[in-house]
Amino acid sequence: MRLTAIEEGHLRNGMPGTIGIAAVFPGEPFDPAWVRTRVRDRWGGLERMSLVPVPPAGPSAVSGHRWSATRPFDPAAHIAVTDQDVDLLLADGVTHPLPGERPPWKLLVTRRPTPAGEHAVVLLAHHALLDGRSLETLFRMLMDDAAPPRLPVPAEGTRQRPSVRLASVGAELRRIGVPGQPVPASSGGGPGPSVAVVRIDPEVMRAARRQPAGGRGATLNELLLSTYAGALRACHGPLRSWPKGPTPLYATVPVDLRTRHNATQLGNGVTALRVALPVDLDTPVARLRACQDQVAAFEHRCEAHRAILPALQAAARTLPWLAGVMARRLARPELTTSLCTAFKWRDIPSHLHGRPLARVVPLPQLSPPGTANLCLVHTADAYTLTVVSHLRAGDAELIGAAVVRELEAVAGAGAPAARAVQGFRAV
Repeated sequence: MRLTAIEEGHLRNGMPGTIGIAAVFPGEPFDPAWVRTRVRDRWGGLERMSLVPVPPAGPSAVSGHRWSATRPFDPAAHIAVTDQDVDLLLADGVTHPLPGERPPWKLLVTRRPTPAGEHAVVLLAHHALLDGRSLETLFRMLMDDAAPPRLPVPAEGTRQRPSVRLASVGAELRRIGVPGQPVPASSGGGPGPSVAVVRIDPEVMRAARRQPAGGRGATLNELLLSTYAGALRACHGPLRSWPKGPTPLYATVPVDLRTRHNATQLGNGVTALRVALPVDLDTPVARLRACQDQVAAFEHRCEAHRAILPALQAAARTLPWLAGVMARRLARPELTTSLCTAFKWRDIPSHLHGRPLARVVPLPQLSPPGTANLCLVHTADAYTLTVVSHLRAGDAELIGAAVVRELEAVAGAGAPAARAVQGFRAV
């Protein structure tokens, strides 16, 4: 089975390709034998978790990778115990590729407690195998009260997709290809990847989500985009003072294209929508309103992507080298500068071996130098932001702190804000 163009691109873009998610629970470390049994029971029947990408037999420029299924399913090969701190584990995992001789995922059970005495189960996977939504789906399947996964069902034949005008498709293609500018690096230290995990005070987040005053309120994605724009302005000034002047900085927002008919399908089912961040707007609320206007157009823009993607996939199946060309081009920092995504863990309460899920820590991928990727997750009453930067060492910490200050400013536009940071760690 050939890889799709998106999967082939993740293998050929020159980066480690590791993404992850950590689920944090109170109490003692989990028993690895029990975890292996749970994984075998819940994931053993999932074909996706047994796939290995096989390199092309001929020259890679004229042929593509294929998926090969390894059976029987062996969780012992993928599950290990680690003494690493969970944040350090994520920082180490994002910069290293997973072993290539087996299905590219692993599950790590931590033995070192967090400062609050918690322990984590961490899933790392290559992006070619799984996207972020798939990681979330897999963790839901592990929970004590998880419903059995539903097989994808055919979409209702009576539902008609809205027609997409050629002009809309052209506009999206132009958005994909227009160069922006990379994220400026701070002046101190040497270049290198860095990871920061930030816990945000829920009272501050709730106050921020009520903005703008008198409006419908803000979504997590809208807040993440607008506060990131404000963080960049605070760190580097308005765009006119940047190396490329007023050239926009674009954020890329992954949007899930799955429907209710295939919501639990594993693999890569997202598209990416680029938005110009309103760095030059003066106030936090003005930046939020601008991001809300852009996010409001996402549904219409997704229809254009649904029209574009089949043609791109077909072309890449015929010419597998094309996926590599597109992936390397899109990986350039002026085209995919900052991946920004946010989601809410909706299955609350969730328990694993009787322990309640305290929070989820996401791990976006590492992109080439000149980039910073952000992911925000809401779990029960916990909000966790992870920043993965490839700038100067420690820049993830600077960006995370600046985003927190912007959230405080948004929240303070309506009422006095509480202290925003409960815990902050950069690695």
